[in-house]
Amino acid sequence: MKITFLGTGTSQGVPVIACNCRVCTSPDKRDTRLRSSILVESEIGNIVVDTTPDFRYQMLRAQVKHLEAVLITHSHKDHIAGMDDIRAFNYFQQKPIDIYATDFSQNAIMREFAYAFADFKYPGIPELNLQTITDEAFSVKGFPIIPIQVMHHKMPVLGFRFGDFTYITDANFVADEEKGKIIGSKVLVLNALRKEKHISHFTLDEAIALAQELQVPQVYFTHISHQLGLHEEINAELPAGMALAYDGLEVG
Repeated sequence: MKITFLGTGTSQGVPVIACNCRVCTSPDKRDTRLRSSILVESEIGNIVVDTTPDFRYQMLRAQVKHLEAVLITHSHKDHIAGMDDIRAFNYFQQKPIDIYATDFSQNAIMREFAYAFADFKYPGIPELNLQTITDEAFSVKGFPIIPIQVMHHKMPVLGFRFGDFTYITDANFVADEEKGKIIGSKVLVLNALRKEKHISHFTLDEAIALAQELQVPQVYFTHISHQLGLHEEINAELPAGMALAYDGLEVG
């Protein structure tokens, strides 16, 4: 199994439109961040977590030619807005793409992309096969996946564990029973928005503390804002076994 970080930025991405801060103008490629998403490559094929507004470019940049399924963490726009571009995979694969999401997220998808579910379907629209998931384990073509329910302020969000790899974005609270699903992972990804307190995201210190509590040997931080600071400087401050993720990083 190989994981590729397709994007590691927060909802505005980095650089932010019209911003001239030292992060948004950094020449370091690691400071350029598309919206957060990962590609999971395994023996069953490719799975993408979230279709961000950058989904089309992410697929082109990673040279993804075939897609088995999409998992949705939650229905905020920065995680579903690119779903229309699934139609390219529909065309070349000649079949709908399975979209695994909770009932709550499915309702948002059907509202945002109503034309894909209309009685009369215009030619060329995305063909989406919605598959309902909860916080119970499920599989994609026999590949086991464990959902981990976290809270994004008052909004339930799903993280996912793939074997020894756990991915959590858009969270600021993880209940003890859900932490139990993470323990034993060899790699953990957590969101770390910035250093200052935020209503719905872990700060860098909060993410570090949770990672230390869970004792996962390798931790990467994602969903990063330009407010966090330069990749090189922040990365140098982190404890051993922890690092900022960056677009294009491959694990496994």
